[in-house]
Amino acid sequence: MYNLDTPIWQLTVADFIDLNKKIMAEATQPPAKDFTEKRYVYGLAGLMAALNCSKSKAHEIKKSGKIDAAISQHGRKIIIDADKAISLLKTKAL
Repeated sequence: MYNLDTPIWQLTVADFIDLNKKIMAEATQPPAKDFTEKRYVYGLAGLMAALNCSKSKAHEIKKSGKIDAAISQHGRKIIIDADKAISLLKTKAL
């Protein structure tokens, strides 16, 4: 067999093929999805897309205070944790 210090020219054809198969198998596996990553949307347009609603409804939801825990606003910039906003809306009736 081979170890990491073996020069490639010293590998047999079978060793080279095994190494190539191992590398190709690792490369074709999709990366593990991290479900803890947060999804942020920006502004009313982002809220509209996350909730699949109109601009007036998104503005109404934002002003109602039901998703205030998911909103971070600095001046005119609105950053919304979309997953948290959706879970808050599920717990509170519109």
